[in-house]
Amino acid sequence: MGDTASQEIPSGRDSPSNPIHQRGTVGEVFLAFLKLGVSSFGGPIAHLGYYRNELVVRRKWLDETTYADLVALCQFLPGPASSQVGFSLGILRGNSLLGGLAAWFAFTMPSAVVMFAFAMGAASFTGPIKEGFLHGLKLVAVAVVAQAIWGMARSLTPDRPRAAIALAAVAIVVSFAGSLAQVSAIAFGAFAGLWL
Repeated sequence: MGDTASQEIPSGRDSPSNPIHQRGTVGEVFLAFLKLGVSSFGGPIAHLGYYRNELVVRRKWLDETTYADLVALCQFLPGPASSQVGFSLGILRGNSLLGGLAAWFAFTMPSAVVMFAFAMGAASFTGPIKEGFLHGLKLVAVAVVAQAIWGMARSLTPDRPRAAIALAAVAIVVSFAGSLAQVSAIAFGAFAGLWL
């Protein structure tokens, strides 16, 4: 009798066909995040774009809504949201804390090694070569962030009311500085969403 109950397949979000519930291995998590760690650059916002492109769009480890919820949750926690999102994705896919540690290590170590190497050779980069190299990296990071925002906007704001809420939230954050603006934008979005 216990075996029958444990073999029942729930429906809806909890079904095995939902990508968030398809578990992988710690090795798979490590290799996916190592690829990201070696090939990505930029700050936390750029990292979130890389995660989305590789793990949501390409590998389909989870859906857009679940990813957006995870990013929103990690924005509330202290520390860099991209590190928390990466660690959480590793836990979800690897089905253990070891998966989270594998994701963190694989994504962070390549950057740490490159930063150390740049620190050792920073004096040799001067003049136009240094400026051109840094400018090129910034342009690519902006393109990645813009692509991620565009992709998430299409799926998370499919109608005019949600698009209006998103634009108003952006206006609040851009118009006012500090954490109060961010909290205000979140509160506005919540109330507008309930009202609409």
